[in-house]
Amino acid sequence: MNQVAIALWAQIAIAVLVLAGAALALLGSIGLLRLPTFFERVHAPAIIATSACWCILGGCLLFFSLQGKGLTLQPLLIAAFIAITVPITTIFLMRASMFRARQAGQDVPPNISHVAIRAKKKS
Repeated sequence: MNQVAIALWAQIAIAVLVLAGAALALLGSIGLLRLPTFFERVHAPAIIATSACWCILGGCLLFFSLQGKGLTLQPLLIAAFIAITVPITTIFLMRASMFRARQAGQDVPPNISHVAIRAKKKS
């Protein structure tokens, strides 16, 4: 394979993006371990892992685009897929956990649809 020399500024930018992504992923993992309840734990991986993924994919986009074959769009597709799927799965996990917590009698906020129905009946 022919290796294309990448400019120093690009190497620094790629290294910063990849290291920032790795640091954010580590921060999310530490948050996952340290936070006590599921409702607190779910935010650290969801938000931080998405940010870490975007940083690492930005470094990949820059690296592979500078290899001389034009703009590489695969990292953008991966980033878009993660940006769409992570919030949706987080919402589903939170709803399932809230349902289980309500069934177990734990002190969690009430179901919004039940509150709206009760308010409508009172008026």
